[in-house]
Amino acid sequence: MSDAAILTNEEMSKADRFAAQNGVPGTQLMENAGRGVADAIRARWAPRETVVLCGPGNNGGDGFVAARHLKAAGWKVRVFCLGPVRELEGDAAWAAARWDGEVGALEDAEIPDGGLVVDALFGAGLSRPLEGAAKRLAQASAGRRAVVVCVDVPSGLSGDAARPDGPVFAADLTVTFHRHKPAHLLQPGARICGEVVLVDIAIPDGWTRAAEPCAELNSPALWRVPGLDIDPDAHKHRRGRLCVLSGPAGASGAARIAAEAGLKGGAGFVTLLCPPSALMEVSTASLDVVTRAFDREAGFDAVLKDHRADAAILGPGAGVNDATRARVLSALSLKIPLVLDADAMTAFEADPETLLEALHEDAVLTPHAGEFDRIFPGLREGSLNKIEAARAAAGRSGAIVLLKGPDTVIAGPDGRVRVNVHASARLATAGTGDALAGLLGAFMAQGEDAFDAACAAAFVHGEAGRRMGPGETARDLLARLPAALAGVRDRQAREAALRRLAARSR
Repeated sequence: MSDAAILTNEEMSKADRFAAQNGVPGTQLMENAGRGVADAIRARWAPRETVVLCGPGNNGGDGFVAARHLKAAGWKVRVFCLGPVRELEGDAAWAAARWDGEVGALEDAEIPDGGLVVDALFGAGLSRPLEGAAKRLAQASAGRRAVVVCVDVPSGLSGDAARPDGPVFAADLTVTFHRHKPAHLLQPGARICGEVVLVDIAIPDGWTRAAEPCAELNSPALWRVPGLDIDPDAHKHRRGRLCVLSGPAGASGAARIAAEAGLKGGAGFVTLLCPPSALMEVSTASLDVVTRAFDREAGFDAVLKDHRADAAILGPGAGVNDATRARVLSALSLKIPLVLDADAMTAFEADPETLLEALHEDAVLTPHAGEFDRIFPGLREGSLNKIEAARAAAGRSGAIVLLKGPDTVIAGPDGRVRVNVHASARLATAGTGDALAGLLGAFMAQGEDAFDAACAAAFVHGEAGRRMGPGETARDLLARLPAALAGVRDRQAREAALRRLAARSR
């Protein structure tokens, strides 16, 4: 977990203290951090007029070190400090003493037009809006043609909440240390941070004994994709039976997308369960998906049982009505793995407790922000950030919560949380969420743990989105899924080989 860990400001401070207690002084961490900032800048831009803005704490100390390394590489660097340099303390004073140039007052600093500014004022720990010269410079940086590089977290942005409180330095590049913080991954913080580079500052192994990550960054190293390597003895029923509830005639498209994605995701047998009015419509839509109508005599729950579903998807295009509510509650009573998307949640907007009381640990809710607010009213507003909102929702519901967005957060009732940022803005089109539900249902039907299935589906879905081109739609996304699955498999194989090589070299 340590490589994927996401740390709050407090937990990062604990990791720093662990380093000091285990033979790595704070001055060494600061030297490594500042050198990392300078190296990241030099790797991206040619020498240019550079202004380094240093704050009164360790973030400012990192800035002094970065300025020294840039100057040594031939860059023209000016440094400005918030407050007298003689009042700096600890590691920051050590770093400032090693800067051999002049230090101006922050009030005299200007953003160099066409140059580069390093924001080393406050970093992640600031809990109040910027004021005075810092506020003026943040506002000025937005209107000048200058490259903005921020140290740790852009000043004015909360490292934990991932939201600004007033003016903020909008970065082209943010250089952070050891592990990501929520602001680097969650919106709008991630957009404000720009490109994020993670620098290893040599905190010793074992730091997780002192610091507890708030979440993990989702990646293929954390889960497997079922069905990529098929057992020679497999047949379609052993590869997973997936059922998808369709809406009525004229509203079956979302369920059909989910069913197709289920097939692409490796489920061996996918059935669309539909009301009689939609039978003709859905049965002519795909040669690969089986269709089955249900009515009052052969109700939804009876058909679901008859098909011995290993997993089911309810919600896409189902309709916001009492019938959908009844079918969701009936499916939940069977205790099979379920994906509840879209209308399967919105149908309970007037009485979310009825849904929450029926959920179980093999159910996955896949809301976007609006649907989340209908089922968990007030929870997002009352939470520090999206990680904490999803964690609270999972704990309250006893189910897996996949809170969608460019910063999708997957949370389990056991407290585990992963953040998926492997995605594309091209997924912001109708039907792509239905494809995600289908992919997730396929992984669950093949026996994957619900939490890991949700994490894998979010990543593979994002990988397929990254392969989409201009003008492509959900149907095109479906066509991208096989290549996305193969790409993830190849990445897992490469990373496993690298881990084996690293283990041999130790």
